[in-house]
Amino acid sequence: MEKSTKDKTQTSGNGSSDSAEVVLPSLAELTDEELEALSDEEFLAGQGELLLAEKNLLLEQAASLKLEAERLAQEAEPGEVQFDEESGEGGTTTVDRERNLALASQARAGVDEVDEALRRMAGGHYGVCANCHMPIPRARLRALPYARLCVKCKAGGLSALR
Repeated sequence: MEKSTKDKTQTSGNGSSDSAEVVLPSLAELTDEELEALSDEEFLAGQGELLLAEKNLLLEQAASLKLEAERLAQEAEPGEVQFDEESGEGGTTTVDRERNLALASQARAGVDEVDEALRRMAGGHYGVCANCHMPIPRARLRALPYARLCVKCKAGGLSALR
């Protein structure tokens, strides 16, 4: 979240302007106490930046894995088996391709979670547990910006989400 904001510009009698620039550290660099001391606006702005960065990373991963899977499909002949030190017992390019496609699918699912968190943020429901409707601690949201459940409800297992 390292960003700079300019305070109101004040014009001195000689026509020049003085402005003070405040640099806010990234949320990851803050202690839990400093995180809690942030205003809601500052916290949400930082979380929005974290979510967008996470979304971009996941989109890049999904695209890269999909391209690799397509490359494997084009380069390999059907049923080709690879025997070398890395694969041990011998793995097929089909297995590698399927693994890459599965990982790409997981990355796209992560994008969906991030998008949902951004919708909750826009709707004013970000940081509220979907189960018990209590606030999710900021430290948890910093660690997992798209968290839908508080720790107590998450620890309750799958049945905790109603």
